Amino acid sequence: MSIKSFFAIPFAKIATKQVLKWAKNPHKTQQKVFNNLISKGQKTAFGKDHDFKNINSYDDFKKRVKVTDYEGLRPYVDRIVAGESNILWTGKPLYFAKTSGTTSGAKYIPITKDSMPTHIKAARNALLFYIAEKNDASFVNGKMIFLQGSPVLQEKNGIKLGRLSGIVAHYVPQYLLKNRLPSWETNCIEDWDTKVNAIVDETVNEDMSVISGIPSWVQMYFEKLIEKTGKSISEIFPNFNFFIYGGVNFEPYKNKFESIIGKKIDYIELYPASEGFIAYQDSQTEKGMLLQLDSGIFYEFIPSTEFFDDDPTRISLKDVQLGVNYVIILNTTAGLWGYNIGDTVEFTSLAPYRIKVTGRIKHFISAFGEHVIGKEVEQALNDAIAGTDINISEFTVAPQVNPKEGLPYHEWFIEFENEPDNLEEFTSKIDASMQKQNIYYLDLIEGKILKPLVIQKVKKGGFHEYMKSIGKFGGQNKIPQLSDNRKIADVLEKFLQD
Repeated sequence: MSIKSFFAIPFAKIATKQVLKWAKNPHKTQQKVFNNLISKGQKTAFGKDHDFKNINSYDDFKKRVKVTDYEGLRPYVDRIVAGESNILWTGKPLYFAKTSGTTSGAKYIPITKDSMPTHIKAARNALLFYIAEKNDASFVNGKMIFLQGSPVLQEKNGIKLGRLSGIVAHYVPQYLLKNRLPSWETNCIEDWDTKVNAIVDETVNEDMSVISGIPSWVQMYFEKLIEKTGKSISEIFPNFNFFIYGGVNFEPYKNKFESIIGKKIDYIELYPASEGFIAYQDSQTEKGMLLQLDSGIFYEFIPSTEFFDDDPTRISLKDVQLGVNYVIILNTTAGLWGYNIGDTVEFTSLAPYRIKVTGRIKHFISAFGEHVIGKEVEQALNDAIAGTDINISEFTVAPQVNPKEGLPYHEWFIEFENEPDNLEEFTSKIDASMQKQNIYYLDLIEGKILKPLVIQKVKKGGFHEYMKSIGKFGGQNKIPQLSDNRKIADVLEKFLQD
């Protein structure tokens, strides 16, 4: 055991005890965060415009601050980008996390001196919980790889900007730098194909113990390693025992992953966003991720079924319930107020508060009033592949409203690694699960408004080709797993199996 791994275990136990202190006092913790946000927010242009000095309760806050998105806050963000201070938060941001908006072009999400440390601390604590639970820190002796965006930052009126993962790369602790791969030079490569090939060359002979990234892009890295060596990942990296991921539900990809790796491993799920580090998996035995209540974020929740109503229910943490799909709303020390990041979550535990991400509020199918959400299509796919050797590389779902003949249907585009022997039976299993989960979908099938779903087989590598064709090929981009329109589906038709 190295000195580093020896000291990591007691440090992990101390750190996790500190986290559990606030986790066991959730409402007091959130009230403290709320009070701090309002106190500092009073000194900002947004706070003055919204009468923060007369906010004494959450009800007062709801009356003055409406739920919004980037477009709603954009007039304030534009003033910060132009160089003004004390607009959404005190002073100026340290960084802008630059993301691509679907309607607003580039989005500049502020990261402040108060919010930046919470990103780093949460990521660190996720690893420490794993160490404390396993009573094993041997992985810190091996090499670690984080597939992420380039750390090269630009500048906007004196404020540095880049992708969140690139910004975070500047905060890797000194004691991990010797273990961290790829090299700085490789990490700065912009072209994703070139970058992954360079990472393969740098890591193929290393003792990798931890690998992190979005599953579909890590899978691409694994496939290139296998192509280069002819070995499974467990043979190439015998000490690789856990994978860190975020951004997608991993279950549909798990079979494929474990078959590529060649053994079962542990997983840690993270829920980082440019707007704040929201949750991380704190246990290998409990479902869900621990909601970060002490990270400068005051959370609000709106039932997803009401979100588009004129006056939806809007609640704080103390009123949430298990089994309800909520749109998550953030108020942060980066100056985001009543901010809808577009994600939906469901609570898996209320003591402590743990959540799972169920999808995107804009990523749903209701072309016929069925209100199908991401959680349902993922569950249906999991039900169909359970107990089989079927492996899925990627998938997405869209409505087919105007078929050439017959009734409309939901069209599933699936890239198989291992195909089902009987596609018709596999399709029926998915459809049966959908009908069981969603009564509206069941009614539409039984009422002969829709016919059962149809699967289109995407050729191997087809989703990567699709991402290249739309200029989204790279480690931080994800395929929406369902859409209420044909924008993705119509292009994917070019990448089907012959």
